[in-house]
Amino acid sequence: MFSFYIQEGTVSIMSTHSSVILFQGDSITDGGRSRNDDPNHFLGHGYAYLISSKLGVELAAKQPTFYNRGISGDRASDLYARWNEDTFSLKPDLISILIGVNDAWRTVNGEPSGVTDRLGRAYRHLLEETRGVLPSTGLVLMEPFILKTGATVERWDTWQERIGHYQNLVRELASEFGAVWVPLQQTFNDALEQADAAYWLWDGVHPTAAGHELIARQWLSVVQNSPLAIG
Repeated sequence: MFSFYIQEGTVSIMSTHSSVILFQGDSITDGGRSRNDDPNHFLGHGYAYLISSKLGVELAAKQPTFYNRGISGDRASDLYARWNEDTFSLKPDLISILIGVNDAWRTVNGEPSGVTDRLGRAYRHLLEETRGVLPSTGLVLMEPFILKTGATVERWDTWQERIGHYQNLVRELASEFGAVWVPLQQTFNDALEQADAAYWLWDGVHPTAAGHELIARQWLSVVQNSPLAIG
């Protein structure tokens, strides 16, 4: 468990012991996870699994608990709608959130579910309620990201504008709510020096195995060197 105090947009750690860590988001977090309690499958096969496996070994003596509640297709408003059962009921000590690509996808494609852009409002409501219900819980906000390949090519300029807006918005929310911010777009941009976009994000949005490893390494690098370090 973590104990924090929040002051002027910062989070300071006071003490830690056995912890409950929750990963929330859309299909990138979901990673094909099972919907049962089978420990061989309930973390999926993405970055949440990779982070949990590494920390699970390193912190075995403290036996941290990891949950994955990502759901494929979710927007920020969908996340907020299920926050009671999929977050508050688990009483996590740390919540890591990655959301935004489906909000962008439906808006860019002009789908009925994307007529109004609700990401900012829904994300804020979610964080405000979390601070009210779980004031001592640490928050990690992950930057949404894209690369130019597959689904993003045809409307690349529109995708860039929309995701860029979301990146700024989520970064500002992280500062406002005293969360740890995990930047990811530059991580993927830098990876293009080694291999093309589809090697990391096969359709411009969803990571390959290598892409998930990039996310996991960045998350661990940032969070484990922050006031919310799990240990």
